[in-house]
Amino acid sequence: MDALTALHSRVSVPRLSEPAPSRHALHNIYRAALRAADHALLHPWRFLIIEGASLQRLGDLFLAASLNDEPELPLEKQHSIRSKALRAPLIIIAITSPKPHPKVPEIEQEYSTAASVQNMLNAAHAQGVGAIWRTGPMAVHPMVLKGLGLSTGEKITGFLYLGQISNPPRPAQELPVDDYFSRW
Repeated sequence: MDALTALHSRVSVPRLSEPAPSRHALHNIYRAALRAADHALLHPWRFLIIEGASLQRLGDLFLAASLNDEPELPLEKQHSIRSKALRAPLIIIAITSPKPHPKVPEIEQEYSTAASVQNMLNAAHAQGVGAIWRTGPMAVHPMVLKGLGLSTGEKITGFLYLGQISNPPRPAQELPVDDYFSRW
């Protein structure tokens, strides 16, 4: 798939199944992340790969964090929370790991990490791999941050779920360009 076709047709794919992307596809996805816009070449990111038994451990961590906040959580809700980590055979957790710099504020470094996630979404799509970027309350929960080993000052920018496309994705909605771009 050529670059413009990939950029114009990419959509999020919420229904993902086994198997995880191939090593070759993952290598391309990782390389795309490292090409994100990065003022002063700080590389303000790091990534955790979650697959296999680690998916269950992540689900357990999500549940422990939720039970810490709400000890009387109904069993059905507990099952739902734990299963969030099992929605794909592989998850990449994108972490902003800011570096001190006099000209590059932390917010710019967060944007750089976000750009790396977008690059991974595009690289996945270009290779026929299903992907969706999720955040939610677990991305900011102190127990999750600690359980994943984040250092002080680091933030989860997103959970990138990757796998095979289970159902044909909805087509990309064509937005009228003139509604969003104007001359000043």
